Amino acid sequence: MTDTSILFRPLRAGAFELPNRVLMAPLTRNRARPDGTPKPMAAAYYRQRSSAGLIISEATQISAMGKGYIDTPGIYTDAHVEGWKPVIEAVHAAGGRIVCQLWHVGRISHTSLLPGGAQPVSASAVRANAKTFTADGFADTSEPVALDADGIARTLDDYSQAARCALAAGFDGVEVHSANGYLLDQFLQDRTNLREDEYGGSVENRQRLLREVLDRVCDAFPADRVGVRLSPLGQANDMGDSDPEATFSSAYRMLDERGLAYLHVIEQFYGQDSSEQDRALLKRLRGLYSGVYVGNGSYDAKRAARAIGAGDADAISFGRMFIANPDLPERFRIGASLNEPDQNSFYGGGTRGYTDYPFLPPAH
Repeated sequence: MTDTSILFRPLRAGAFELPNRVLMAPLTRNRARPDGTPKPMAAAYYRQRSSAGLIISEATQISAMGKGYIDTPGIYTDAHVEGWKPVIEAVHAAGGRIVCQLWHVGRISHTSLLPGGAQPVSASAVRANAKTFTADGFADTSEPVALDADGIARTLDDYSQAARCALAAGFDGVEVHSANGYLLDQFLQDRTNLREDEYGGSVENRQRLLREVLDRVCDAFPADRVGVRLSPLGQANDMGDSDPEATFSSAYRMLDERGLAYLHVIEQFYGQDSSEQDRALLKRLRGLYSGVYVGNGSYDAKRAARAIGAGDADAISFGRMFIANPDLPERFRIGASLNEPDQNSFYGGGTRGYTDYPFLPPAH
């Protein structure tokens, strides 16, 4: 029987003192107002999950052009700041820690979601074989346009603004979303980056935008309060790279030099199997990052404990389990049964399937 007590050893991740290694993964729930302001019920939802070692907020767009799905939150206006404040205050009052995941979807969007019916933007004009969720339901993503120099400059300014807003709202830090086929991932991987300028071609050029985003974000938060999320296996949103080991080896090394709070890696997507070759690649990449490493992907308590015990991870983030089990760390600690998540209420709606999952009774 696997001893899971290692999940409850404190962990220092940059500036964060984490009481346990059971982190809450970013979870899109599509319950914000149409303008991106969180609804009041978000405060109860996040407060309920404050026993996580660290809460990583749902993906939060940095600008109106960064939006890719209906009713996702933003962090770039005064209204967004004011909407997030009670959420963060509730988490802090319950003894928790929360960072904001900064998100730009790039080409994974639809003209109906963007200002004035604009086309989505990306590294190159390569349309995704993917769908997004609009007011009319699921729809194919729209044809993107390649960001020009002015567009890149505006996007960097948007990251600066979003980071400052996250600081003003009271977030403890931020996580830069560079995974799952969204904008920064579109620049990293060569299936989507066909550019011939200083942002394309070589691995170093393709990671330039991520480096520059981190420079901007770290003007608002010190690097030890900033995390980055990557997905080296490229299984989401029609992504891919001709040499993923070279691309992500370079990215891991670059991030290792920056003194970040942590690197957060999607190792396996829900419902998808990883091959022996995939697992070997992840292990080789893992050896290139000396900082705090957070694994994610179909873990349970025992697998998480084994990974941490073997040095393959320092902490593990959990998604679906945290949706259905607001007291997940305690359930892991005592070996209690878990509530089953209701997938029908994952996206959109009200409090059902959001704040009404039961906690353990006081006497367990």
